[in-house]
Amino acid sequence: MPRVKYTDSDVALMARMMRAEAEGEGRLGMLMVGNVIVNRLKANCGDFLDLRSIRDVIYQVQGGNYSFEAVQKGNVFYQRAREVEKKLAKQTLDYWRQQPSIYALWYFNPYAACPPTWYDQPFAGQYKQHCYYEPKANTCAGAYKW
Repeated sequence: MPRVKYTDSDVALMARMMRAEAEGEGRLGMLMVGNVIVNRLKANCGDFLDLRSIRDVIYQVQGGNYSFEAVQKGNVFYQRAREVEKKLAKQTLDYWRQQPSIYALWYFNPYAACPPTWYDQPFAGQYKQHCYYEPKANTCAGAYKW
């Protein structure tokens, strides 16, 4: 059973986002970005309340900007999804999870050391250039569900 419901177009959209956000960090980096996307859909709390699809997560606007920088800047995100990224996206949608992204709802590249918190949420770990942050356990139980 997959972690969330999805369509073929969701797989392609997620594959494009994973590549745009983390291609330079290889397959594992792209999988971690995919995991954050799935986690946001499953969380249903805080900034991610009432998101119902992969499309909702990827095109979410917060504070007047898209949540994912790649949607705004365009570059790689607007290229056709490749089979290798589609396979990674499907893997993440179906079952893949790994630290530090296992419960993460946020990631970013600080171009410096990872801060201990991000918007008051605890640091979960780092993979290459991206720092991952998960919600405090008492603030978003949905992020901790399989």
